[in-house]
Amino acid sequence: MTITPPSSGGPEAYWRAQLAAGHFMLQRAKLSGRIFFPPRIAEPGTGDDDLEWIDACGLGTIYSLTIVNQKPPTPSYNVVLIDLDEDARLMSRIDHVDIEKLHVGMRVQAQIIEEHGSALLVFVPIGPSA
Repeated sequence: MTITPPSSGGPEAYWRAQLAAGHFMLQRAKLSGRIFFPPRIAEPGTGDDDLEWIDACGLGTIYSLTIVNQKPPTPSYNVVLIDLDEDARLMSRIDHVDIEKLHVGMRVQAQIIEEHGSALLVFVPIGPSA
């Protein structure tokens, strides 16, 4: 589905509003077809501002992984870079998995959750290595 956003509020505000409505959206440059993240007013590298919004499939692969260990009793948490199947990369976290089971190359699926009153994009493992 291709969506043309309203002109007010800017690309990040639109992305967050769509996320709050349950939609994970990405931008695509119409001329090159390149998909990118984070939301911007123009395509990185070219400056092309003829952009459209598309639904993301929500699938990706862990590209990079950091475990942040905190002083007990505060639990450790993870920070990951995800290579989306659409060929864009974003930062997030992986939920619903023991930290010890996380690894680079693990397939993941996006989920939209509510945390501290805001919509948040996180990922969960999928497939046999989950």
